[in-house]
Amino acid sequence: MYIGKLIINSALVLLILISMSYAGDPTIVEDFTLKNYDGKSYTLSDTKDVKAIVLMFIGTRCPVSNAYNERMVNLYNDYSSKDVVFLAINSNKAEDVGECKEHAEEHNFKFPVLKDLDNIVADKYDAQVTPEIYVVNTKRELLYHGRIDNSQREDNVESQDLRNALNEILDGEAVSVTETKAFGCTIKRVN
Repeated sequence: MYIGKLIINSALVLLILISMSYAGDPTIVEDFTLKNYDGKSYTLSDTKDVKAIVLMFIGTRCPVSNAYNERMVNLYNDYSSKDVVFLAINSNKAEDVGECKEHAEEHNFKFPVLKDLDNIVADKYDAQVTPEIYVVNTKRELLYHGRIDNSQREDNVESQDLRNALNEILDGEAVSVTETKAFGCTIKRVN
């Protein structure tokens, strides 16, 4: 009987170790340095002592991205005081720094809007649409990737995906839904 329990316990330990080895290492996102429309440089790895960094690929001319402007401001207002940093990134080739500045001021963005002039960061992250979200920690581990929520029309939203991820991170929990399908206008690349 004792030997039977020992074999079962050994098998359980082995099963746990095997499952842990298949869990995989977290995805580490590339570091970057980009300039805000005011000329100030931001480097991802310089962001310290926060619980999460929200990277939002946005556009000035995309109707889908623009449908989220107020929601992005509300997210910033709700989470920036809770050790969450927001950085918007504009990678569209036709939207210059001046247009990014005008757009940010018009929509009261209090978060930086960084210009990815040659799509370098969009290419590194394989960002395809605006808006598209990446949430990382200060080790640059990817915690969430995808959409803000499930509908361009705010009154049709049924799933607050980004809010859910941020709430779980702030509660010290693992993000339960780490990836959703982002939708929007394609990023207009240089090449």
